[in-house]
Amino acid sequence: MLGYLLPGHLEVWIILLVAVMLFGPRLPKVMRSLGQAIVEFKKGVKGIEDDVERHSDPKSGEGDASAKSPTSESRSGDGAPPSGDVAG
Repeated sequence: MLGYLLPGHLEVWIILLVAVMLFGPRLPKVMRSLGQAIVEFKKGVKGIEDDVERHSDPKSGEGDASAKSPTSESRSGDGAPPSGDVAG
């Protein structure tokens, strides 16, 4: 069933020929950029999966003080809002 959706050998060669004609000598640079984009995308997906797994795990210790991120703490470090902020 998937054989109808996937390109055959001839179609792949035609796509490669068109890519070489369009990009010519820039093709290695284009492929390198595409590879880097794929790697960054995979890193982002992995980060999201890790966040979801960490927040959905009941043993993660969300209430634990050691699990707090440094960005969620105030500058003074005592849990109070900074003096310039107004709570409201």
